Amino acid sequence: MGFLFSLTRSAWYNLSPIMPITEIVLIALGLSMDAFAVSVAAGLSLQRNCFPHALQRGVVFGSFQAVMPVLGWLGGLGFRPILEPLDHWIAFGLLAIIGLHMIFSSWKSADSAKHAGGFVQLIVLGIATSIDALAIGLTFALLGVRILFPVLVIGATTFFMSFGGVYLGQRVGRLFARRIEAIGGLILILIGIRILVKHLAAGI
Repeated sequence: MGFLFSLTRSAWYNLSPIMPITEIVLIALGLSMDAFAVSVAAGLSLQRNCFPHALQRGVVFGSFQAVMPVLGWLGGLGFRPILEPLDHWIAFGLLAIIGLHMIFSSWKSADSAKHAGGFVQLIVLGIATSIDALAIGLTFALLGVRILFPVLVIGATTFFMSFGGVYLGQRVGRLFARRIEAIGGLILILIGIRILVKHLAAGI
C-alpha cells in the first residue's frame, strides 16, 4: 500500500492536465451514452413516479463511471514509462475499440435492453456500462492527464444523463435508446483520431 501511495504521489506531480476541457467533456458525454441508453430503456417500463428510479440510476451509474477511470489510471501509472513512446497509438486504439463496440452494441435489439429491476441488477448494469471507463482511465495515465477533474466531469455527466434518460424513456420510445449509444461511440472514435493526428503532427 505504501508503494502504491508513493507511486501515485510521484506520478501526480509529473503529470499535467494536457487534455483540453472540451475533450474531457466530449469523452464524458461519450462514456455516459451507454448508461443513458440503459436509463432510457428503463424508463420505457415506467408509467409514473420516475423520480426514485431516475435518482437511483443517476447515483449508481455516475459513481461507477467515476470510480472505473481511477482504477484504470492507477493501473496505467506503472506502465507509463514503458509505453510512453506509443501512448498516442494506444490511446487511439483504446478509444476506437470502445467506440466501435458502442456502435455495434447500438444495433442490438432494444428488447435486449434492460428495464427497471432490483438493486442487484442495477449494480450489475452499473459495472457493465462503466467497463469502457476503465480503459479511458488507462488512456489518461498514458497521456499524462491528472485524473481528479476528468472523473468529476465524467461522474457528474453520467449522473445527469442517466437521471434524465429515465424521464426521456418514458416519453420518447425505443428508437432513440437504440441510436444514442452509436453517437457516443462516434464521439470517442473522433477524439481518438484527433489525439493520434495531433501527436503524429508534433513528431514531424
